Amino acid sequence: MSARQAIQVGQKNVRPILSLNKGEAKGRVLNLYKAWYRQVPYLVKDYDIPKSEDQCREKVRELFMKNKDVTDIRGQMELKETMQMWKQKGNIMAYFKPTEEVKPKDFLSKFFSSNE
Repeated sequence: MSARQAIQVGQKNVRPILSLNKGEAKGRVLNLYKAWYRQVPYLVKDYDIPKSEDQCREKVRELFMKNKDVTDIRGQMELKETMQMWKQKGNIMAYFKPTEEVKPKDFLSKFFSSNE
């Protein structure tokens, strides 16, 4: 088999990672969003986070809308890790940090903010 034939065979067997087209990708994202939405009550209970279900659902929506232009979804792995309790409470609460943090100006404020 020549190199040219080997390349042609290799090209025929290549499949896309997740979705064949944008419509299928959109359907996968919607299913992923619904799965996260359904798991919110269990997350609040299992991780014992000091947020309500409504606040968590709003955060899920905010994160999905922030990444609405991303075409390659990897959130299924994130959902699995969360539901299998492979994450710690701090990892979950990190999603609730303010998105726009005000940087401290003086020495003590910088010191205290670095220890959070």
